[in-house]
Amino acid sequence: MLSHGYYPRIGGAERQLAAVAPLLQARGVDIHILTRRLPGTKPFERLDGIPVYRLPVPGPKPLASLTFTLAALAMIKRLDPDLIHAHELISPATTAVLAKKLFGKPIVATPHRSGAIGDVLRLKSRLLGKARLRALSREVNAFCVISKVIDEELAAEGVPVQKRALIPNGVDVEQFVPLASSKRAALRSRLKLPKDAQLVTFVGRLAPEKQVDHLVGIWASLRRTLPQAILLILGSGPEEDILKKKAGDGILFLGEQMDVTPYLQASDLFVLPSKAEGLSVALLEALACGLPAIASSVGGSPEVIRHMETGWLVPPGNLIALREAIVTLLTDEKLRNKLGRKARIHVVKNYSLVKMANRLCDLYSRVIEQDRRKI
Repeated sequence: MLSHGYYPRIGGAERQLAAVAPLLQARGVDIHILTRRLPGTKPFERLDGIPVYRLPVPGPKPLASLTFTLAALAMIKRLDPDLIHAHELISPATTAVLAKKLFGKPIVATPHRSGAIGDVLRLKSRLLGKARLRALSREVNAFCVISKVIDEELAAEGVPVQKRALIPNGVDVEQFVPLASSKRAALRSRLKLPKDAQLVTFVGRLAPEKQVDHLVGIWASLRRTLPQAILLILGSGPEEDILKKKAGDGILFLGEQMDVTPYLQASDLFVLPSKAEGLSVALLEALACGLPAIASSVGGSPEVIRHMETGWLVPPGNLIALREAIVTLLTDEKLRNKLGRKARIHVVKNYSLVKMANRLCDLYSRVIEQDRRKI
């Protein structure tokens, strides 16, 4: 597998890959992760039994991309895999296409985001982007499509339906489980969180597309209505410093957490105000914990959240609607419980990590078999 990032970097895509890799390994798929070597990481290590090769990315961005590509090609030649799975369409998928040309390896590619910041539109905006998209459409054997929005974007670029396999992200529904209300006070005490507060949680990268500044911006006004409301922000990113400067009372920045489960279980509400998404892993994790969620109606979120049935959808960028949704749910425990309960049922049925792993195994087998028939 080719991926820009892997543990200890812990964005949604990285957490998803790290979660599903051991399940694929247990199903007989010999997984090897090729990723960038970031400062403080080892060039090689095994994580949960998965070999992880961290390749050099020195110097400015163009040089780093070239160096990574050359190192990845050398490692692919050495490993001689049956298939290459590239995560993201820009650098990893381009490297995979070169490997296919050189070594004849079939490719599965996963675009991880949609909309203005998504793989398809970002690639189109780059130098020779349309030509690169045509090459990917031609050379990639199958696209692993995590949401219907991404499927529509690929279809609009001419990727044939037989190459598009809808395999949504998954969540470990045995790890992310609801916590009995009788145990919540003890958990909050252990996490050093206010025992009697109304906790609203965001998990994700602190980047412009997540629009965490919208939450920070409405919080002072919201606390005048609900003084016990506390906003927990889990994550880091380029906007962290400016968000901290803007934040007033009732906002706690908890940084990146290797395990977000207890924070979700301790919370009353989850919120995801993004202007663009693929299919948010953090959202799936929250819903699996039986946590009622508010999300912008972008990307794959409307596929997971049925408004007022398994969650609450708001128009992206609408601060009035966002504030109203938070206030309504924090003041209506019965509605919170109903949405959280139905959300858990929906995620267990449709978005389990086991189901995702089984679908990926089937896709890999199909692509490898079809490729061998051509020989």
